[in-house]
Amino acid sequence: MQTKTTTSSQSWSTGLAQPSPSPPARPLLSYLCWVCILVTPLTLRYRKLPVILQARARAVGLGSMNKTHPQGNGDVATWGSTKSFSEEKGCCRPCSARAGCTQKCVCISAVALLILAATVALAVALGLRPRAPVTRFCTASNNRTGFLCDDRAACIPASQVCDRASNCRNGEDEQEMLCGDLPHSLPGYLVFPCSNPKYWIYADKRCNGMNDCGDCSDEIGSSAACPLCGWDWWSCSPVLYEYCSCIPRRLCRDGIQHCLDWSDEYVCTP
Repeated sequence: MQTKTTTSSQSWSTGLAQPSPSPPARPLLSYLCWVCILVTPLTLRYRKLPVILQARARAVGLGSMNKTHPQGNGDVATWGSTKSFSEEKGCCRPCSARAGCTQKCVCISAVALLILAATVALAVALGLRPRAPVTRFCTASNNRTGFLCDDRAACIPASQVCDRASNCRNGEDEQEMLCGDLPHSLPGYLVFPCSNPKYWIYADKRCNGMNDCGDCSDEIGSSAACPLCGWDWWSCSPVLYEYCSCIPRRLCRDGIQHCLDWSDEYVCTP
């Protein structure tokens, strides 16, 4: 019998304590997009910074040099420098374009662009990762209640949750938030309370023809709402404790009494 006992005497009449849904993880993709928005203006600003500084220095140099050594062509050299501003004017060109060019702005721009590219790549990578589904309820094989894994494709039976074996690829069916305080830490749809408040079963065990609760409340109880016996079951009052209102047809005419009225041996056909 696969009946499970609660660790508390809390009555099921008040309903299962379902954990409040955990708040969704903050979207890292949106944060990284904001980083991109902030980095881009800085990249453009630092790209022009050396040109702005040189233009200001040129203006100051022209003002001071014109007072002492005026130049006819306006090509004035700064103090302590052997290059004119006309030579420095193309500093943001590639090195191959001007051999005497200072590459400060190129270095700043390259570093900033590398940071921006890495940020965008990280944002894309995180955006492509599968996110946990909003609800994990699903229908497993044989129309049983299931648990939806993070990949949104695998639907495992409810009874495989918290069974100490990772049935989902990322092990989300064995997380502490699910398995820390059974059955109260489980979502309500995974649990069926027996008529005896000390016992519970997984929801996929309800209406499976077996006496999992021990008192048949999971098969013939009003809360179970089970349909009539299927074609591979024989309806009778079983004498065996493991069955409730039906027995498998494979037990018919096996020379052993399974029904109180012996219908499994004289009426039922396998």
